[in-house]
Amino acid sequence: MPVPVGGGMAGPSTFDKLKMGAMMGGSVGLIIGFIFGATNIIRFGPGPNGMLRTLGQYMIGSATTFGFFMSIGTTIRTDSSPIAAEAFARASRLPMIIPAERFRRPQIKTEERA
Repeated sequence: MPVPVGGGMAGPSTFDKLKMGAMMGGSVGLIIGFIFGATNIIRFGPGPNGMLRTLGQYMIGSATTFGFFMSIGTTIRTDSSPIAAEAFARASRLPMIIPAERFRRPQIKTEERA
């Protein structure tokens, strides 16, 4: 769900970007934690904590790790300075193509022989 923009052309704040990255990373982490947790429970057994508690530990641990790093990455990636934005714009321009006629040697006209 996109973050609503309040008034004018301003985009989401840095805190909104942090929250959005944490939610995306947390949801991906829950899914990955479920997959790896279920795989390890099937392979090695649930252990002394039982199946649900073990699976929950995998899911929560993975969700917090993914959420933490995704929130930091999202904030860093979207928070750029005007100097960096200008450098990126200059670097992503189309290359200037110089016509080949500029580099050709002038041909010396010779007299036509009959």
